Amino acid sequence: MFRAKQVTRTLTLRLTIHYTVLEIETVLKSATPRPKSLYSPCYERTLQATGYIIFEEEDETKMATSKEFRVAGKDMVDVICNYLDNIEERPPLSQVRPGYLKDLIPCEAPEKPESWEDVKKDIERVIMPGVTHWHSPHFHAYFGTGNSFPSILGDMLSDAISCIGFSWIASPACTELETVAMDWLGKMISLPETFLAGEQGLGGGVIQGSASESTVIALLAAKMRMIRKQQEIDPDLDQFDILPKLVAYTSDQSHSSVNRASMISSVRMRVLPTDERNALRGDTLIEAMKRDKKKGLLPTFVCATLGTTNSLAFDRLSEIGPACEDEEVWLHVDAAYAGSAFICPEYRSLLNGVEYASSFNFNPHKFLRVNFDLSAMWVKDKRDIVGAFYTDPVYLQHGHQGSVEDYRHWQIPLGRRFRALKLWFVLRMFGVEKLQEHIRHQVKLAREFKALVMSDQRFTIEAEVILGLVCFRLKGTNTQNKELLDKINKSGKIHMIGTELKGRYILRFAVCAATTESCHILYAWQVIQDCAIEICDGVNGYKNGGTLSNGVNGTAEACISPD
Repeated sequence: MFRAKQVTRTLTLRLTIHYTVLEIETVLKSATPRPKSLYSPCYERTLQATGYIIFEEEDETKMATSKEFRVAGKDMVDVICNYLDNIEERPPLSQVRPGYLKDLIPCEAPEKPESWEDVKKDIERVIMPGVTHWHSPHFHAYFGTGNSFPSILGDMLSDAISCIGFSWIASPACTELETVAMDWLGKMISLPETFLAGEQGLGGGVIQGSASESTVIALLAAKMRMIRKQQEIDPDLDQFDILPKLVAYTSDQSHSSVNRASMISSVRMRVLPTDERNALRGDTLIEAMKRDKKKGLLPTFVCATLGTTNSLAFDRLSEIGPACEDEEVWLHVDAAYAGSAFICPEYRSLLNGVEYASSFNFNPHKFLRVNFDLSAMWVKDKRDIVGAFYTDPVYLQHGHQGSVEDYRHWQIPLGRRFRALKLWFVLRMFGVEKLQEHIRHQVKLAREFKALVMSDQRFTIEAEVILGLVCFRLKGTNTQNKELLDKINKSGKIHMIGTELKGRYILRFAVCAATTESCHILYAWQVIQDCAIEICDGVNGYKNGGTLSNGVNGTAEACISPD
């Protein structure tokens, strides 16, 4: 609405109008509310108004127009670039205590809109102190998570389009780009043709949120496939009569999400022992299935891991696969971290045996420069997965059903974001060659760190170094290794995590950030050595170059192949 205030001089005012000056003067003199049509801008002109200053009442809604968004958006790009350009200066692990944030912001949401400038100030004041900086070159915990400017651009466009792609008709590009991009990705790692959508194939790829989701979906699909199979044999059987007989298998090195999948699906899970290289072997699986069959149980599902979280071990697909095929058991292959490396020909052999799998999954959002969340899952026969999740209410039906994919049948939730955009942007703007260079560089850095560890007699390598993870420990007790890790993280200089491997507490050093270089590897090793000095000085034998009683120097070296 307009407000008018009488003054004694003539002022030049800029108005966005498509009304004549006479009409505006009429509105002013009558002091009536501005007509709604005046809110529709057409062009700017300069009005000479004698006796009045004209004020347009400010819209209380911030960021209401694209003009405002352009300003804040460009500002946000600067914030992002400044953050990433200077991330190395921040401690990689957040130093705050639980509950820090509630004291920094009001206990209730604001009644009136706040400006972008006010919000921006609180990014540094409120948010950054509580951020663990996963893309710092000093972050060496877990496995890395992908990040790149092309991926960020893809997410920006996805957020702008903001479609809910549960069916083809809900946004055809959302569905079709996903199908094509997943075929591109499958071809990059030389997946067998049976996993690709192609023209008329039964296979195909779908984007899930995480490897954890993919495992749950595969297990639920395997469960329903086995139930249908048993009901074909005996139509009088109820699915709840069959369910208690179903058995799934995995290794003692598989990710914790596999056990969660068991809890969600109500299918019992056998956790099988691994060999000296922490890998599940075929004969172990075969014996377990034989024992269960003698009890009248039904082997249903096997989850094999290529690149375990603990030590990056690879289950023997060439042995497990034929065993699953013989028993008609669903084999799901989880290669969450390692899968990205299969785009490099020198690592493709690690995927040998995948032809036996019913489903396969890896996370481009870990190692392939794609931002979280984007987990790639392929199935050999989509009818199995669609059959497990198919529902078709009238309000979701459309005229092209049966001739196109409706990805709501390939997942647990109904809605899905346009995640294929960021994958498509990354694949196009990096190309396969640049992505291969990135993976090879990170592997090279891990081997540089391995060499540093092996040069110091106080430490031992605990698992084979194949990709970007090095597992090592101080030649001391588990307690001393935990103390060492605690000192490292409290230093605020680098961030690492530990794990347990065959009863031994070990330290995991992962090459994570895309910006990591050799200088950061040397820096991290210096931090570790400095933190180890105090512990080692208190242990008999180290000062004189001796060894400890918990094992021989290089305990795990017999398990390490030349690299």
